[in-house]
Order: sequence, then structure tokens, then C-alpha cells
Amino acid sequence: MPLPLLVLSNGHGEDLIALRVVQALRQRRPERAVLVLPLVGEGRAFAAAAAAGQLQLVGPRSPLPSGGFSNQSLGGLGQDLLAGLAQLSWHQWRWVRAWGRSGAPLLAVGDLLPLLLAWASGAAYGFIGTPKSDFTWASAPPTGWGASPLADRYHACKGSEWDPWEWALMGHRRCRIVAVRDRFTARGLRRHGIAALAPGNPMLDGLEPQPSPPAWLSRRQRLLLLPGSREPESRRNAARLLGVLEAWEPACPTTLLLASAARPDPHEWDQLLRRHGLQEGVLTPELEACGAIATWHRGELQVLLGPERFQQWAGWAEVGLATAGTATEQLAGLGVPVLSLPGPGPQFKAGFARRQSRLLGGAVQPCHTPRELAERLRTLLASPALRQTLGRIGRRRMGTAGGSQRLAVLLEQRLLA
Repeated sequence: MPLPLLVLSNGHGEDLIALRVVQALRQRRPERAVLVLPLVGEGRAFAAAAAAGQLQLVGPRSPLPSGGFSNQSLGGLGQDLLAGLAQLSWHQWRWVRAWGRSGAPLLAVGDLLPLLLAWASGAAYGFIGTPKSDFTWASAPPTGWGASPLADRYHACKGSEWDPWEWALMGHRRCRIVAVRDRFTARGLRRHGIAALAPGNPMLDGLEPQPSPPAWLSRRQRLLLLPGSREPESRRNAARLLGVLEAWEPACPTTLLLASAARPDPHEWDQLLRRHGLQEGVLTPELEACGAIATWHRGELQVLLGPERFQQWAGWAEVGLATAGTATEQLAGLGVPVLSLPGPGPQFKAGFARRQSRLLGGAVQPCHTPRELAERLRTLLASPALRQTLGRIGRRRMGTAGGSQRLAVLLEQRLLA
């Protein structure tokens, strides 16, 4: 039997990318055992695949208050330390070191932490660098959000957003493959002697646009609201996004699709939506066929609530309203322009929103207030040409699907042979 592969990932988006790659690898080599150690959280993204026998969750893991975004603020770091971050990291370090003594390879997915652990194992490893892109410093910041001249100059001097200590780990003789999210970033690393590749974006795999919306829905304007997956931040950000209803009244029939990441409590949404003058409606068979579990209305506006309906509803949307990370990028990759509204965090703060907008070339536009969000929403809905332009930018920045299969082939050839 071939040696097993250990996968390290450190975040919700990284977990989804790792899962896509593992599934592609197992399709090609079902005899290969794959073990996954999520460094942040409990690895819920892997639960279904683990239950199906595609992989095995292993090692010490625990949820953290910041959701893995302790680098966004000192407060988040302090909360994580109080929750046992140092002890968890130490146990994970020891676990990976023990794995390395077996001689079996590792795949690190994320940024410095999984890359450092893979190097420390003493075994051969590969690296998929997911969060960093040179577009985030080489692109202009969104209008009204200020510049970051010191950080931009620092990255420009290096010619890469990745740092010298990360180059050293990527260029180590035991690192057999380095894959990053876009060709622009790969070129920056190759100037420093790193044989980086950009084989495609696994975020877009399995996210093929659904068929056209039902006839009754295609005759309406369609918005998709993505509050994120981390609680309680998701609930707070959903309330902020719905503040747009105070400053905006649709002029024609409009449906707002609330795609929650988990099974939502309709009662909580009912309380929130009633504050904005919406009344609960009757759930008809056609609404249930779309995956809705509750509906509200106010004038020309209809709101549908659907659990885990992102993949079905994303391709139906004309504009997204979002405070999410991975889902926002996926929506932009489908060609849907997005308006975002950063909050207090721990994830979707002003710095995160500005960085996301630069990464996606303005296909995501951050707003300071619900009123500004309402104004930009009116502009986008009134201009199909502008929506198409922003959609093309988002698709170009996110790249092509099929990255998981190409990465699986490269891993076989360079790391697992």
C-alpha cells in the first residue's frame, strides 16, 4: 500500500480547498489513504467526506473565538490565547513531528502556519498557498477606502506578497510542489527562485452555475445575501446588511435570497425582518421547490430564506450583498458583482474588505454604511452594462475551474510518486 498523505489546513476557506483537492486525488487513487488535520476549528467542512470514508480527521483540534482570524486584531489574539491557542498549537506541532518520523508526506494548505508545520515534520511536503495574492498590493484600493502606501511599498520592494521566511520554506529541498492562486503571484515567486505554479482555482470546482431560475423568479430582480459562516459574527453582519432596507425600496418586483451557511432559525430572521416592515408570507410549493423554508414580503420586495442554498442560488443572482470570505470570492468568480459592508469582525473588518476588493479588481465594492450600500445597489441594478463589466473582472481575477484535478495530478507526480 502507498504511504498515506497528511493534509494540514488552517481556515474555513482553506478547508474547502483542501477538501476539493483530496476528493480529486481520491478519485484518481482510491487506494491512497488521506488524513486531515484542521489547524483551526473542528473541520466541519470535512465531516461528510469523513463519514463517506474519503478521508480521516486526525490530531488535536478545537474551535477558537476568532475563527482563525487572530491575526486581524490584538483582541482576537487575546481571546484565542485565553481559549488555549498556545497549548493547541504545541500539541499540533508535536503531532505533526511524530507523523514526520513515519516518512509519509504532507500537504500544507493555507499560509505560514501549515507551511511551517510541514517543514518541521522532517518529511517531504507540498504547499498550496491560498490567502495571498500580489493583486492585493498591485491593484488600486477601492475609492474612499484610503491607501496603504507603507505595506504596498514593502511588497513592491520584495516583488511578492509572500515574505522571505516563507520563500525559504517554499524553496526547501523537501518542498516538492508550490501552487498559488493566480499566475501573477506565481511570477512574483519565481523571481525569487521558487518554482511556483498556478494550476487553477479549486474554489470554483463543483460550483457550476445552476440552470436559469424558474420562470416566475426570472421576471424579478434577484439579490443574494451572504452573511458569512461564523457565528455570532454572521448574525451581526446580516443585521447590518439588512440595514439597506431602511434606505432602499425596489421600484420593481425584487427577490432577496438569504443563503445561510447552516440550518437557520426562521424565528430569529422573522424578528429581524419585521423591524424593517416585512411580513411573513405563505410558503407556496414553487418557493419550496427553490429550497426556501420561509418567506417575507414588503411592497415589491420578497425575501426567501434557504439553508445551505449558496450553490443553487449563486448563479441566479444579479448582485450580491456580502460579509463573507470564500463565498464572496466564489460569487465574483461566477461573474456576479458584490457589495460588501464590513463590521466589527473578527473576520469581515474594514481591512479585510479593502483587501478583498483589491484582490478581485473592484468586482467587490466595500461600503461604509447601509445608506451607501443602498446607493450603490441602485446604481448596479440600473446598469446591466456595469454589472457585466464587474462580472468579467471577477471571473478573470478568480481564474478557471479544474484546479483540483490539475493539483491532484501534480501531487501524484511530484509528492506522492
